[in-house]
Amino acid sequence: MLIFHGSDVAVKEPKILSANRLLDFGEGFYTTSSLEQAKRWAQKVKERRNSRKQIISIFEFDMCKAENDLKFIKFDSPDHEWLHFVTACRTGKKLDYDYDIVTGPVANDNVYATIQLFETGLLSEAETITRLKIELIYDQILFHTEQALKYITYKQHEEIIGELYG
Repeated sequence: MLIFHGSDVAVKEPKILSANRLLDFGEGFYTTSSLEQAKRWAQKVKERRNSRKQIISIFEFDMCKAENDLKFIKFDSPDHEWLHFVTACRTGKKLDYDYDIVTGPVANDNVYATIQLFETGLLSEAETITRLKIELIYDQILFHTEQALKYITYKQHEEIIGELYG
């Protein structure tokens, strides 16, 4: 399957990076099966780094082989388990999971606000999950270990010209 990574540089050799901010599934190399989501990520990176470029790197991912060989965590929807996993990762809590790859929902900026309300105790778990399910949700695939990166192959990259959003 094709997967995408949005940035301001072409990524021909992905690396597991320790993020300088807390992300949904922890540290690693983030991708998505959605070209639209990768474009959104590229724009956010461009803005955050005050860059001039938005680049989508395209990879082939042998998911079937990876599922047989590696440790996966899969979240099919923003549910109880997903919420607690994301909340732990986003608050820097140590996880007791042993995994190579995580797949599951990533949400737009409105959903991050909902998670913050949950983290501060202003929303219950049930209210939070209900709110999350009505938002537009994309997927993300996190490669958490060097071993996991062996299952993706760089194909090409494309530069996005012009502003996409806003």
